[in-house]
Amino acid sequence: MQTSSNLKKEFIKKWVKGLEICYSSKKNMNVMERKKMIKLCADIALASAKNGTTSWSNALISDAKKDDESKILVNNLIGRRELNRFKPQKTSHQSTTITYDHKRVRSKNILKRSCSLSQRMKKMVPPKSNLAIFVAKRLVKKRTQVLKKLVPGGESMDEFSLIRETLDYILSLKVQVDVMRSVVNATEVLNQSNSKI
Repeated sequence: MQTSSNLKKEFIKKWVKGLEICYSSKKNMNVMERKKMIKLCADIALASAKNGTTSWSNALISDAKKDDESKILVNNLIGRRELNRFKPQKTSHQSTTITYDHKRVRSKNILKRSCSLSQRMKKMVPPKSNLAIFVAKRLVKKRTQVLKKLVPGGESMDEFSLIRETLDYILSLKVQVDVMRSVVNATEVLNQSNSKI
């Protein structure tokens, strides 16, 4: 993992460059467009500052490359040579091709669901002695599903990777917030000194 100060330096450098690219390409922006561009630049700058070493940064970059406007920003921030380092994310639920009749597949799926419904109902109601374990497992499963939605690329991660990537993502977001807070504070000080003059 990168140290916090190195990540801050790299993030600031790439974020400022990204903002320059965005504002030079589009002069007249309303507040919502400006907000969207600042967030996009910050996300891409943070992900590229990690140099493709984490799954969440790869997921952010590969998602940004799908949009035409973001793709230009990604190419300019990262560079075409370094872009190969960021691999597209594979999802665990990619569709598989079915070679036989679609109606037959659908009927088999319905039959499987109806047969397994009674089995699932038996699993849903645990014996009284295991009720606490059952509740704890369901709670962990629900929270894991929520976490997978929050972390970029989390849907394709197992639980161990998800925890590791979440910790790294949180630390990186903290760096991003610290830098943005410093920029806001510096702007306020600058505005106060200009108003006194």
